[in-house]
Amino acid sequence: MHHTLILPCGRQLHYQLERRQRRTVGLKITATGLVIHAPKRISQSHLESLIVQKADWIRKKLDALSANKVPAMQWQHGEQLLLLGNTIALAVQHDARSRTVDYAPGILQLAMPNHNEPTAVARKVLQWYKKQALTDFSRRLALFSTKLGVPVPTLFLSNARSRWGSCNSKKEVRLNWRLLQAPPHIINYVICHELAHLKEMNHSAKFWAVVTSIYPDYKVAEKELKAWSPKLHQI
Repeated sequence: MHHTLILPCGRQLHYQLERRQRRTVGLKITATGLVIHAPKRISQSHLESLIVQKADWIRKKLDALSANKVPAMQWQHGEQLLLLGNTIALAVQHDARSRTVDYAPGILQLAMPNHNEPTAVARKVLQWYKKQALTDFSRRLALFSTKLGVPVPTLFLSNARSRWGSCNSKKEVRLNWRLLQAPPHIINYVICHELAHLKEMNHSAKFWAVVTSIYPDYKVAEKELKAWSPKLHQI
């Protein structure tokens, strides 16, 4: 249930309230804003007094969230996309037939009958990204597998919203196709991280030693990936 509270500073605070079988009040900042999990028996006035006490923390978190928000993709001619860390332009034009996507340095060209339909344009662009990601990631996976001295695992593309990669005991590696937008050294880091799991299926000191053996600068790449994440999830 959605609620609005006027904070002492005069700011309107919108929040989603979920009452549950619990003893304490939990505050969580999500992509859509503030979510509060509260005990079923707590009164609304008591709950709101607790929110006011936490107002400064809430305000800081919400401000940080809006500062990181990337505008939604419009999927139209002239839109800016990311490819391997570089900005590229989307060029969309009308054609009686749906043409193969053509990439020239810095420009992704689409020609199709329904060029004014954002969902159709998005579908075509995302298909292209996934196809390129499979080729690009396969090459990098083979390269770093050789470096680590392990057989090349089976590669699958992932569409996960919260994970960039995963590896299982069947020696299958899943990589999020959105990573194709990131700079090459960040893609390399994610691949090395997942390959290291072929030797250590955990995040122990031994695991990080394996990562270091093929990607010594992993701590810097890990921080950069966090900073890139909002941009990579724009599509």
